[in-house]
Amino acid sequence: MIPLFVALAVGMGGATFYTLRLAFRNPDVTWSLKNNPEPWEEYRDKQYKFYSSVNYKEHTSKAPEF
Repeated sequence: MIPLFVALAVGMGGATFYTLRLAFRNPDVTWSLKNNPEPWEEYRDKQYKFYSSVNYKEHTSKAPEF
């Protein structure tokens, strides 16, 4: 029974961590519309790869600005 409870606790902990991470790190979620009305605009020129030969600071985004 102990391995069952350990596996259950690990699964519940992982699910809780993932839900909290989505709530705090996802660009589609905003907690305050006055301070940050468009949080997805912060990710316009960020580099998503660990290594890339392209310097993203020199290139602008092709996405339209709203």
